[in-house]
Amino acid sequence: MEVRFQYLRPEELRARREECPVAYVPLGTLEWHGLHNPMGADGLQAEEIALRCASAGGVAFPSVYYGESRAGSLLETDPEYQEGIGKRLGIDSTLLREERFPFSGMEQIRHYQQHLIHIMAEAASYGFLLVVFVVGHYPLVDHARSAVLSYNQWAYDKKWRRIAGMALADFLLLRGKYDPAGDHAGGWETSHLLASHPQTVDLSLAVPELEYGVMSQLRPENATAQFGEEIYEAAVKEILKRVEDWRRNPEKYMSHGMLLGEEMS
Repeated sequence: MEVRFQYLRPEELRARREECPVAYVPLGTLEWHGLHNPMGADGLQAEEIALRCASAGGVAFPSVYYGESRAGSLLETDPEYQEGIGKRLGIDSTLLREERFPFSGMEQIRHYQQHLIHIMAEAASYGFLLVVFVVGHYPLVDHARSAVLSYNQWAYDKKWRRIAGMALADFLLLRGKYDPAGDHAGGWETSHLLASHPQTVDLSLAVPELEYGVMSQLRPENATAQFGEEIYEAAVKEILKRVEDWRRNPEKYMSHGMLLGEEMS
C-alpha cells in the first residue's frame, strides 16, 4: 500500500485524503551521528514513523532534510565537537562555522520557519485538514510549533478553511514510558535505524574507543532492531491517539491557544 505523496496518482491521493485528511511531514537534518550511523539519521527515523502512521490513514509528504539553522542546535556547530567532526569527515573545520553561511543564525531560523509555513499552505491547497510534523531532529519541534501557530494566526480570519497542525517528537511522546527516552546517536537512535535501515549502521564502529559525538545513557553498541521496533511502534501509537483526538475535537486544534499535539483535550 503506497502512502507517499510523491508516488500517488491523483485518484489515489484523493481516495486517501477523503478517507483521512492528514498529511504527515517528516522533519530531519544532515548531522553527525557518530561513526556508526548515517548523516541523515534524523530524517530516516522521522520518515519511518510518518510512513507507519500514514499506513493507518492519510499521506506521508516528502521528508525535509534542508533549511534548518546551520549556526546552532547541531553537533557540527558545537565548539567542543566541531574540530573533531571536521577531522573525521576529512574537511577543514572552519567550513562548518557560522560565517561560512550567507545568512545569520536568526535569519536561518526565520527562513526555516517560513519554509514550514509554506509546507502547511501547500498541504492545505491539496485539501488536507491536518498537518503532523514528525520531528526527527529534536530542536525542530520548536520551529514546527512556531510555524503552526504563525500559519493559523495569519489564516484565522480568512474565508477559506484553515488547517490544523501538530509538532511531535518521539522522545517527548515517550517520556515517562522509557527512561531515558531519546538520545543523540546512542542506543535509542541506533536501535531505530537497525529496525528500519539496518544497511546504514555499522555496529563495529559503535565502540568506546571510536565513539565521538554520542550523547546517550544507552550504549550504541547495545542497540537492537527489536528495541527499535518497539519504540517505533510506541511512538506511532501515541501519534495516532492524538490524530484521533483531533478528529473528535477539531475545534480545539484551531482556536486561540490551540493544542499542538503533545497535550490532548
